[in-house]
Amino acid sequence: MSDQYTPMIERISEEYDESDSNMVLELAATDQEYANIKQEMSELKHQHPFIQNLLEGDGEIQLTAQEHEILNQYFRLYFRADNMERKHIYFRGHTDGFSYLKKIGAFKTE
Repeated sequence: MSDQYTPMIERISEEYDESDSNMVLELAATDQEYANIKQEMSELKHQHPFIQNLLEGDGEIQLTAQEHEILNQYFRLYFRADNMERKHIYFRGHTDGFSYLKKIGAFKTE
């Protein structure tokens, strides 16, 4: 083995953040429902700055009942988007794995 060889797992780990980001961008470009959810989340954060403050700020925060419902709406959207991302990455992994096995000749296709 040469000094320049990097095991596959290490290469994937080093490139994971970029690959993950690319897959999420791909999902947004190909799935209108996902793009709409992300847009709605962005609009909620813009219209209701307390959401950003809660997510990134520190210290005590108090919410009105209306703000609490808005936050619940935001989190429902967040979890839907997150599930869609995980599903996309899962199936993309299958596709990439299949392509890799085909490339290395692990099985023959006709």
